[in-house]
Amino acid sequence: MTTYQQILFDVRDGVAQITLNRPEAMNTWTAIMSNELNDAMHRCNDDDAIRAVVLTGAGDRAFCAGADLGRGGSTFSGRDRPDEARRPTKPAIYPHQISKPVIAALNGHAIGVGITYPMLADVRFVAETAKIAFPFVRRGVLPELGSHTVLAQVVGLSRAADLLLSGRTVSGAEAAAMGLASRALPQKEVLPAALDMARDIATNAAPASVAIAKRLLWSGMGATVGEMMQRENPAFAWLGNQADAREGVQSFIEKRPPKWSLAPSDIPHTLFE
Repeated sequence: MTTYQQILFDVRDGVAQITLNRPEAMNTWTAIMSNELNDAMHRCNDDDAIRAVVLTGAGDRAFCAGADLGRGGSTFSGRDRPDEARRPTKPAIYPHQISKPVIAALNGHAIGVGITYPMLADVRFVAETAKIAFPFVRRGVLPELGSHTVLAQVVGLSRAADLLLSGRTVSGAEAAAMGLASRALPQKEVLPAALDMARDIATNAAPASVAIAKRLLWSGMGATVGEMMQRENPAFAWLGNQADAREGVQSFIEKRPPKWSLAPSDIPHTLFE
């Protein structure tokens, strides 16, 4: 098992839990954390035994309070970065690109990259009292990680403009009311709720079906209804002829837990051509 410096990685019952682990610094983002998180996402994507992923932060103050500002005014400059940031790493892979559902448990403040990164997760649960902000324009830079597309798709253009162009802070409860998060909960209930959802998916949802549905969701942001139907039809036809389709119906009729046989790695690449 890989040992990480700034994240924790644990797998139980088909659910991987990835924890940003710098609680003394409110889990602020560093080059090391970024590289380690990227490695962990590759592991989740490549391991068929992992059915769902939960992403959270250590401690009870913050999920991630943004970039580590230890370099002061040079924080966002490409010049004079520490050697750790230039080390070769695996190709970048983000939560929306892996074949497993990713649930972000925002157990505390989520600022800057602390919210743009989990916006690439499939579902977000947030602490009611957490502070949420995209403060980039207040730091002289720009929201990143596809925020201008993803946030507008999730909450609508006007609300995205409100958050991205002002950089203002909202509470977790306000974020959920906007649709930015699926649920706002008391802080101590956020992670358990995310894990409950992940375990339910890991047990009851067919892994290959979930992987295809996720890919269609994320790839279909700009698609018309007709275009999406053209993508769905061959995928539906392929799944309908697989053992999991028979098992899904039979287990429902027999009122027993399903026993899935297909993995995301079994999906033919030609299905998406």
